[in-house]
Amino acid sequence: MKIEPIKPHIGARVHVDPDQLTDPQVVQACREALDTYGVLVFPKLNPTNHQQLAFTDALGGRVDYSKAIDGGKAGTEDVYTVTLNPEINSQKEYVTGTFFWHIDGLNMDNLLLPKATCLSARHVADKGGNTQFANVYAAYEALSDEEKAEIEGLRVKHNLVTYLSSIVEEPTAEELARWGRQPINEWPLVWHHESGRSSMILGSTANHVVGMDLASGLALIARLQEWSAQPDFVYEHKWEQGDMVIWDNHGTMHRALPYGETSRREMHRTTIAGTEPVPGPDKVRKAA
Repeated sequence: MKIEPIKPHIGARVHVDPDQLTDPQVVQACREALDTYGVLVFPKLNPTNHQQLAFTDALGGRVDYSKAIDGGKAGTEDVYTVTLNPEINSQKEYVTGTFFWHIDGLNMDNLLLPKATCLSARHVADKGGNTQFANVYAAYEALSDEEKAEIEGLRVKHNLVTYLSSIVEEPTAEELARWGRQPINEWPLVWHHESGRSSMILGSTANHVVGMDLASGLALIARLQEWSAQPDFVYEHKWEQGDMVIWDNHGTMHRALPYGETSRREMHRTTIAGTEPVPGPDKVRKAA
């Protein structure tokens, strides 16, 4: 096994045989590297679904946070197929929604955000389809003391209906009802972790900073996302078939660069369960 840093603030390449993914020493090294680098790239690993799920389980146990979404559930249980192919995914808005910065699981019922997400490339796009990752640990640490004090204690509501309505032209009543089954969750803007590190919970699902007028709150979120997405904090992965990437969902936000609906791009996603609760009461409020 070999680990090579990609950038000072984010990213490392891991070279390992897929049959060794569940070796205890490899698993422990990957856990430590994930905490250090935020994003781990396994070039042309070509894992099977079984190998990817076994690695997911070894890292901390799997969770299917998209269990309420029917669109990409073709094939192996607990593997979500990320594609715009209508024969596989009938609910493309959940995929096109990933073209914007987000953190996985902010609108799920479970109060524990997924610890990490694992994605493997089965087919890549001819054009577009790269994935960008931004280190929100490093972005928070680089804020001035005055800026940290300004955002300390702020809470943000994340609403899937508001977000998807902004990217889907004339959503149908059925679509609005389906999106509305997801909860409106309220999360702290700054997450002080049990490890002693701090990150920011950002994403395009954010629609209201509690205690601020709507425009001012959204402007604040936009500024923080722009700050976090500056080149020093971002790694952009250009996918090759067979690549597998895993990222720390507690310390990074990510987005896919747009690709066409006729693209053959297909990714298989598995998710590592979180165990660290986000501090603060009343995190979840059900949508009407």
